[in-house]
Amino acid sequence: MATENLRRDGIKENWKCGLICLGMALAMSQYGIDVAAVGTFQSMPGFLMTFGYPDPKLTATGGWGISTTDQQLITSFLNVGTIVGVIFITPFSRFFGCRHGIWMGCILSFASCATQIVSNSIPSLCVGRALMGASNAFFITFCNTYIVECAPASLRAVCSAMFAITMNIGTMIGAVVDEQTSHMMNKLSYQIPLACLFIFPTFLSIFMFFIPESPRWLMLHDRREEAERSLAFLRDDVLESKFIQEELVEIIRGVEEEKAIASSSSIVGIFKGTNLRRTLICLSVVVSRASSGIWVFLSYGVYLFQQAGLNDVFKIGIYMMIIGFASVGVGLYFAYKVFDRRTMLLIGTAGAVVSMLGAAIGATVAPDTPAAAKTFLAFNFFYTIVYGGFAASMTWPISAEVVNSRLRVVTLSFATGVDYICAWLTSFCSPYFINPAAMNWGAKYCWIWAASNALTFVVFWFFLPDMKGRSLEEIDEMFEKRVPAREFRNYQCQSSTRAHDIVLHKMEEAKATTQHV
Repeated sequence: MATENLRRDGIKENWKCGLICLGMALAMSQYGIDVAAVGTFQSMPGFLMTFGYPDPKLTATGGWGISTTDQQLITSFLNVGTIVGVIFITPFSRFFGCRHGIWMGCILSFASCATQIVSNSIPSLCVGRALMGASNAFFITFCNTYIVECAPASLRAVCSAMFAITMNIGTMIGAVVDEQTSHMMNKLSYQIPLACLFIFPTFLSIFMFFIPESPRWLMLHDRREEAERSLAFLRDDVLESKFIQEELVEIIRGVEEEKAIASSSSIVGIFKGTNLRRTLICLSVVVSRASSGIWVFLSYGVYLFQQAGLNDVFKIGIYMMIIGFASVGVGLYFAYKVFDRRTMLLIGTAGAVVSMLGAAIGATVAPDTPAAAKTFLAFNFFYTIVYGGFAASMTWPISAEVVNSRLRVVTLSFATGVDYICAWLTSFCSPYFINPAAMNWGAKYCWIWAASNALTFVVFWFFLPDMKGRSLEEIDEMFEKRVPAREFRNYQCQSSTRAHDIVLHKMEEAKATTQHV
């Protein structure tokens, strides 16, 4: 049981912090636009005229096609760029905080957009994709770190899960813009969607001037006064002074204890002692996004719809994204009011197993038939509702809160790199399975993802603890004391109690001194 909390942690009291977290989460809108837009390019005649080849047999794409190798390169270089970006994040984070990390992501994003817009060949397009991947690495790591470190414990899941909402907003924007330009038979059909990628980095680069640095990052770098001002700004002075001091004391004690037991601040440290368990849990949660099969739908969703014989594939994609947006909103309500994080992940992952099995069975029993196409579409909608609403949104807060505060950026960047290696393998291998010129599995490819989701469910069932309502310092305490996963929910922590007692003692001393004077 979490320590009784007298702080005003409601949404109304922390609206300012909530808006700041929403602003940071808009980095994922950039990612959403990019994935939706570029994933659809492979079905747009205007794009294929520049980067593909003529094939009169491919009537669905205006008599133009794209080779399996080029499909692999376009999707793979995004992931390669992310992996490269992750390598530079660890040394970067030793000297710079989250705000500077976002600025770096914006610079890389601007360079990527410009490169892709002027590209006339696959190699130059891939350079732009790699730069976008590096930008994503900085956005994902530093935005998630900032939100988790700044949001109140009771709102941490909701604030961090805004990533899923803003990503859906981005995908809807990308899909709508693509749908409007898909009929253009020139370069503008893809250059206009690419130009939209300037919107959110421009906003973020300006937004960073008006928000404070993470108080925990400031405390880790011995900047206590700045940390206190940052915390007061984030809480918007809605807390009484003693509660700000109580939270600050808890942060200070957590930082001091971490420094006392720290043996390394490099990537080696995430595999030592109790950090190993935390790193493995973080990895399992982050990589679950790739193992869920979501990358297949994001990168090849429209392409698969076409191969399944569905009409109006662009509009189907838009409807899917609208449903996904609504599902995430419902999921956030359940996460805040009804279920804990662990239950949310289990429900979503189980739904993904059912979705993949249903689509795979339909494609196997009645391949290349209207019934199989409708079955694929139905289970795709089911996947979007259950997995997107319950599991996908919860991977963001869990992956960031489970790790050591001192090593949060290092661990998250490492986990993001591993996730994108898995995503790269998916994007590299998928064309062989789904392309008619290769294995031509189509929706039967879902058999693989049904198995991977089943394995993920087993891992979560046995090893994932529930951290709902816990402060980051309480989570640190439970891992240091090696509390079993099933006992997290009812474990009585001492860190918050000690912080409350310390502040209360100081207030009594101050009151006694005032009375004496």
